[in-house]
Amino acid sequence: MSDLTHTARRTVLTIGAAALAGGAISACGSSGGEKASPGEPNEVPAQPAEPAAPAPATSADTGAAADKALTKKADIPVGGGKVFKEEKVVVTQPKAGTFKCFTAVCPHQGCLVNKVEDGSIDCPCHNSKFAVADGAVTKGPATKGLAEKKIKVAADGNISLA
Repeated sequence: MSDLTHTARRTVLTIGAAALAGGAISACGSSGGEKASPGEPNEVPAQPAEPAAPAPATSADTGAAADKALTKKADIPVGGGKVFKEEKVVVTQPKAGTFKCFTAVCPHQGCLVNKVEDGSIDCPCHNSKFAVADGAVTKGPATKGLAEKKIKVAADGNISLA
């Protein structure tokens, strides 16, 4: 094989490898197996991978909540709660010291609940009502309750999504 043909093939392979490394084609990761030997014909020397971006910190890594607190315990009234529209959740305190969290999306037609009062989480669209203790339907037309979400209540009084 001529030097020109060998060089042309190496160039094509190098460009293809660069395109793959640049994210033009997505594929599963390798197991870190065999690398091409630079002396073998028609092979591209292995290139070092770019360093990966650092992963976001998690509560396990930092010992602190990865997400910001939704609220403080003192801001959730006993027998009531508070709706967090951006996070689409509602946090309640059915009895002193017990905190619950549910989706704020009504299962009837997807409206967001808008208030918590008198032991009830209320949906403004069709007047469905849900219990602050367990998210169960107390008045339809909804036929399913609000799904429970996990929260963390920190010693400093902060409540955040788990």
